[in-house]
Amino acid sequence: MSDATFTLRSPMPVSADELYAWHGRPLAFQRLQPPWEHVEQTASRGAFGTAGHRVEMRTALFGPVTAAWVAELYDFQPGRQFRDRQVKGPFAAWNHTHRFIPDGPNASLLEDHIEYRVPLGSVGDVFGGGMVRRRLEAMFAYRHAVTASDLRRHNLYRDRPRLTVAVTGSRGLVGSDLVPFLLTGGGRVVRLVSGSAQPKFDDGTTWVKWNPSEPLAPGVLDGVDAVVHLAGDNVSSGRWTEEKKRKIRESRTAPTRNLATAIAALPPGARPKALISASAVGFYGSRGDEVLTEASPSGEGFFPEICRVWEEATHPARDAGVRTANVRIGVVLSPRDGALGKQLPAFRAGAGAVLGPGTQWVPWITIGDLVGALHHCLMNETVSGPVNGCAPNPVTNREFTKALGAVLRRPAVLRLPRVALRLMFGGIADDALLASMRTLPEKLLDTGFAFDHSELPRALRFLLGR
Repeated sequence: MSDATFTLRSPMPVSADELYAWHGRPLAFQRLQPPWEHVEQTASRGAFGTAGHRVEMRTALFGPVTAAWVAELYDFQPGRQFRDRQVKGPFAAWNHTHRFIPDGPNASLLEDHIEYRVPLGSVGDVFGGGMVRRRLEAMFAYRHAVTASDLRRHNLYRDRPRLTVAVTGSRGLVGSDLVPFLLTGGGRVVRLVSGSAQPKFDDGTTWVKWNPSEPLAPGVLDGVDAVVHLAGDNVSSGRWTEEKKRKIRESRTAPTRNLATAIAALPPGARPKALISASAVGFYGSRGDEVLTEASPSGEGFFPEICRVWEEATHPARDAGVRTANVRIGVVLSPRDGALGKQLPAFRAGAGAVLGPGTQWVPWITIGDLVGALHHCLMNETVSGPVNGCAPNPVTNREFTKALGAVLRRPAVLRLPRVALRLMFGGIADDALLASMRTLPEKLLDTGFAFDHSELPRALRFLLGR
């Protein structure tokens, strides 16, 4: 049985040399993985560009079934191509050529060419060949789009030195996308990590142990150009008991204050130049149809109070002259986790439901655009103060439900009334699921940030490979 082939070629906004370099930087493999494919890198042997370099991973086949995959990278031709072949894995054969074709001094073409053979011969081809090709088409369309977007965003600051950025919450939903983005752009990352976690392999970052409830140890921020603070207790896990509320508050205020105080205590010439700290659109509280910008006042209730003290905890750094941005993050869309990830099983089963009245506004943003917005805040020196981290076109919960059902081609006609949501989820029902925040990213737009996805249906199709 002969091998099947797949080829995709796309224009890129940088030279072939820079495109090759991007692929060779740490965590480029993770940055390219579509979120619906559930691929986890478990080991890396050797270095990119050297003989015998191998990447080991586990990849989802179908449903809960996974398989080990070992890829060997070879035939490195700097600025032109490299190849990878399957040493162990689910295919009968796999050989992938990554080509970088010059198309002018500051442009190139990215070409992925794959020769592959599904297992079980002609039987496997009959029953699985079409599915494999569709997955390849979706996967590489996503990979090329992410590569072009990342390169475009980094290219805006091509004349600026790349930063060394300290990141808290680097293993969370947002941090796990932000770190590969920064590394593949040529930056350095220092992970401030709580607990005793260690990397499974050398991921190109520096891991520094950090106790969020205590002052930072001397020297932790030496050589750091900027800090991105994302750490905080997950508000969507567990019921909102009084103990849970205490953890939500303390995980945001004390660590943020400790970071800001440590930054302010450094000599002026040694301080990081920027502190980009997470906050949330919950700052505004539930406001019905009112349009909310960064100039809107805070609301009332548990979430607005938490966000106020969270943002106030950054003031020591701000008052010391460090540019400080509080990114009020909306509903982050990623099938890996968060609101979208938690809803997918029900929607795929045809049990998608409108929450409460369905008229409440959802200030959504894709994980990719949020990472881009954080980078924009890092690099654009005019950005400070509150920044709404949400897409420019919020939708109601009813519209969100309809759009997700349509993208998945599943009915979504059920409704969960308020009383059921309160019984199921406790306090988070009123403060998050039923809260209405028609939030607009006025500051991002005014400072020139370009969204990849401003319309929800297109964003969902991209995130889910549809």
